Amino acid sequence: MKAASGFRGARSLREDAAEAHKVASTARSLGLLAMPLTPLRLRLLVASLLTVSFLGALDHTVVSTSLATVAGELGALEHMSWVVVGYTLASTVLLPVLGKLGDVVGPRNIFLVSLVVFLAASLACGFAPTMSWLIVGRVLQGMSSAGLQLMSQTIMAQVTTPRQRPQYMAIIGAAFPIAILVGPVLGGLITDLWGWQWVFWVNLPLGLAALALAIFAIPHIEPGARRAFDGMGAVTFTIALVALVLAVSWYPDPELLLSASLATALAAAAFAAFVLAELRAPEPIVPFRLLRNRTVGAAIALSAIIGVGMFSITAYLPTYFQMAYRTSATVSGLVPIATVFGMLVSNLTSGFIASRTGHYRAFPIAGTALGAGGLFVMALLPVGLPLWVPMLVMFVVGIGTGAFMSLIITVVQSAVPRGETGSITATTNLVRQIGATVTTAIIGGVVGVGVAALLPVGLDAASLTPQMVHGLNLAAQDLVAGIYRDVFAPVFFALAAVYVVGFVAALLMPQGRLSDDHEPASAAEPVPA
Repeated sequence: MKAASGFRGARSLREDAAEAHKVASTARSLGLLAMPLTPLRLRLLVASLLTVSFLGALDHTVVSTSLATVAGELGALEHMSWVVVGYTLASTVLLPVLGKLGDVVGPRNIFLVSLVVFLAASLACGFAPTMSWLIVGRVLQGMSSAGLQLMSQTIMAQVTTPRQRPQYMAIIGAAFPIAILVGPVLGGLITDLWGWQWVFWVNLPLGLAALALAIFAIPHIEPGARRAFDGMGAVTFTIALVALVLAVSWYPDPELLLSASLATALAAAAFAAFVLAELRAPEPIVPFRLLRNRTVGAAIALSAIIGVGMFSITAYLPTYFQMAYRTSATVSGLVPIATVFGMLVSNLTSGFIASRTGHYRAFPIAGTALGAGGLFVMALLPVGLPLWVPMLVMFVVGIGTGAFMSLIITVVQSAVPRGETGSITATTNLVRQIGATVTTAIIGGVVGVGVAALLPVGLDAASLTPQMVHGLNLAAQDLVAGIYRDVFAPVFFALAAVYVVGFVAALLMPQGRLSDDHEPASAAEPVPA
């Protein structure tokens, strides 16, 4: 038995060594690395990238449960939402800018600078004496988290072959679903036990350990040729996105309707200027010309489907089940947990299978079909069923989404020249994030207006809480449950239709197989078989 175990261990070490030698040999032959990647160094690299990706993703979720405490102690309840919005907006705005900078100056430099800024901003947030200070710190955190997220994916793309990449991307991509699962609970525990400041300071020990690993493990990667930076594109995109987010956040308030309309007009003008700037720029931050590649176009469309069709609805699932199924806040969280767990399982599974076989097209086809079917069933489910029924349905939706969540990043990276890796990775993440942000705001508006319109006289939508509804008589509870079901059903139908669009995009993706060679396909051709 011991001999057999030792044989298996030796074989595993030999396989790891062979894989690391292959990665290093390929990268050195292209002039990418200054040092070879040993098996130990490869493991440390993955550990470092996974840790910082988790920290960046965790800061999206861990702060939510401490917001009320933070706002109360700093005395600025009216600005509380900007603690979250500032982080999300800053990370979205910087995605294309940092993606292009990674191509120009090298992903290692952007990654290390982003990590140092993230840790400094976390320290500053914990010491914030005012809400304004905290919001500025959160903006800096968001800016640096964009660099951590993007450069983690870009670095793995530069030091692995397309065939090896899916399994590593799946491991790094697991940071986001894990952060969704543990973030709110962890944030509440830290706030109750140590104080809200430690929600930010807890990043420091993990971040410093990841920084030490990163300095050693991340190899030197030669940047692309020095090129002019697309300053006009960066400025117009920033103005457009900030104006769009402000408009979406202002529209629900009747007093801000004029401001929202002006912001919408500014966003439209800035986006038009951005498109013109990108079409004329020799090195645009968002390379529209690459969309002529069917593989790239389909993968970016699928990335948008994830943001629009999945990430947008997750935030509203607890409210829906508290009102329609009359569950407690704790129990209502089981449905999004089931959804995210499905994403985590299928994300890891599809990544390892794609690395082993080289085939990828079946995963987005099957995944979008499962997502569309699951959301269609959610639209038809009557209220009052046992909670395990919608949990199972949303678990299937999560399985479908996770099947191509990280995989399409690998596919799109493999379809462009090496010098465009950072830009195309940023663009793929950008459409996902914008889709989630805008659709989340739209769903919130639809639910708010729909519920207010259907509630009978005597019930005020503005003051309607789950606790209040649960205290009403049974007939009134049934009425409110039916209203929420009627309002959410069209939302589920619309999101199912979004996944159908994704299914078509997946079918249009060319047949291909991930290559064992590091050099990607031409930007005008599909991934080679």
